[in-house]
Amino acid sequence: MTLSEPPLLPDQRRERLLADLHAHGTLRVSEIARALGVTTVTVRRDIAQLADEGAIERVHGGIRLPRGGDVQPQFSVAVEEPGRSTSTDEASLPAVGMVVPSLDYYWPEIVRGARDAAPDAGVRIVLRGSSYDDVADVRRQTAWLLETAGIQGLLIAPPTIGDEAAQLIDWLAGLDIPVVFLERTATVGLYQEHVESVSTDHAFGASLAVRHLAARGHRRVGFLASASSPHTPAVRRGWQQTVTAIGLDPDAPELISPDHRDPRWDDEIDLGIDAWLADGTTALLAHSDREAISLVARCEERGIRVPDDLAVVAFDDEVAGLANPALSAVRPAKYTIGEGAMQLLSKRLLDPARPVHRVLISPQLIVRDSSGPRG
Repeated sequence: MTLSEPPLLPDQRRERLLADLHAHGTLRVSEIARALGVTTVTVRRDIAQLADEGAIERVHGGIRLPRGGDVQPQFSVAVEEPGRSTSTDEASLPAVGMVVPSLDYYWPEIVRGARDAAPDAGVRIVLRGSSYDDVADVRRQTAWLLETAGIQGLLIAPPTIGDEAAQLIDWLAGLDIPVVFLERTATVGLYQEHVESVSTDHAFGASLAVRHLAARGHRRVGFLASASSPHTPAVRRGWQQTVTAIGLDPDAPELISPDHRDPRWDDEIDLGIDAWLADGTTALLAHSDREAISLVARCEERGIRVPDDLAVVAFDDEVAGLANPALSAVRPAKYTIGEGAMQLLSKRLLDPARPVHRVLISPQLIVRDSSGPRG
């Protein structure tokens, strides 16, 4: 194949691809891309369209002409697996942007999952850190990736609360590149269509914790969560629904607290502890680890024993096992979130017309000392 001038139109590109498949039997995506002067993502889109039209068949590791065609079935166009059997330099791979709200808590494992999956997707990741609630900064980081890095896909965890966040989500959904939300879900447009996403089933995680505490004999399970966490509504919903579903006492107090670093934290948590003890609450689901650890420390200062007086299950399991006592915790599958999001984006790049997917991944319950035996 030789580079054409001027660049071929899409239909011409696909005709050339088919012609060379008939002539040569096997071609690599990178060879086609270099010859036509386009990206490997463009070539994969051409492959997706030809497959939809029935002109080729996809097989594991590549594509072939339909059975009965002029070329024998064993001839195929191989879909590359960069990082395994190719000499392509990583810097030459198409860029996928990734914007996460933290680079030191919760998110590093998600980033690692996405990065490990990137070679199989034939892309490289350009990472940017932002914040949980700074809409302007998230938009600025994304614009930089679009304008400077030339990204062809985006993995992002945007703010989701408030009018500015809604405008940001509308803007992200309207980009002309595939976008997959990480640990966020959203709908956009007149018909409230879903944005593609991979996220933890936080409500299910809360249900695991409540059922575990109920199995230990607790009848009143309270709730503590940070007002700043975007996951608090889902965790709270799972707590409420499970308390009702399994017949626990439904009136255990809840506290939606300021951030554990907020000056108001000590006063708020003391009010919560007073309410739980006065109400006969014997167990607590606390979101997240940081709030749970701060709660246990405050209980210790006040002579309240964990788990004897108050059993605690945390949510996140970033540092819960390092607490004293070690905290039982709901552990989201963070690595799998990142890996799954990259795989979802890869499939969207290959097949832009595929249905929108919303993937919910179940977390695990890790039982430690803080929810120890009761009764």
